Amino acid sequence: MAIDYSKRPSDTPGAAPGVSLSKVTLTKSAPSVSLSKQGGGGRLHVNLNWNTGSAPQKGGFLKRVLGANGGIDLDLAAMFELANGQSGVVQALGNSFGSFDAPPFVVLDADDRTGSAVGGENLYVNLAQAANIRRVLIFAFIYEGVASFDQADAVVTLTPAQGAPIEVRLDEKAGGSRMCAIALLTNNGAGDFTVSREVKYVGGHRQLDALYNWGLNWTPGRK
Repeated sequence: MAIDYSKRPSDTPGAAPGVSLSKVTLTKSAPSVSLSKQGGGGRLHVNLNWNTGSAPQKGGFLKRVLGANGGIDLDLAAMFELANGQSGVVQALGNSFGSFDAPPFVVLDADDRTGSAVGGENLYVNLAQAANIRRVLIFAFIYEGVASFDQADAVVTLTPAQGAPIEVRLDEKAGGSRMCAIALLTNNGAGDFTVSREVKYVGGHRQLDALYNWGLNWTPGRK
């Protein structure tokens, strides 16, 4: 399987022997990768970052640029399905922030709407509990600030405890849609997860649910 790599130094301190720390960028031609083959395990850090299209700021493309007025508020979230059949959503809407050490083994950092944070939105998946997780769909939606993902220049990076960061760019034409399925983590057994690039735009939670056959009951929420 072909993979697009952005090379990093191979002698990075703390790297596991034989594990490449090259960034893996999932594309249409190379849409998936195995976490175990990348040396991944333990805690998986999922980060969503973007900019507003403002003048370049110190820190480059991935620095989150938000102002007190007119800032973009993107929300990172996840739908989960556990091995015992339990399913649900982890998101700031409805204060459903999840849990790392207990079901659903997915947790979202406190939502920042002030524009003061430069680290974007962060979510963590406990891969030490891989046997209890069937699948996790990482998605994002526009809470306020722009009409379409085309204007947000967003990128998601999934970083395992060891191994290469996996990058998914939200670079497809969104057509005005305000929600995007980004990456699907699927348990293949023996603790191995496949990360698949999705980048599919939909109008909202119900459409996203129907697209992936999750079967949740949705009610309006606020934060």
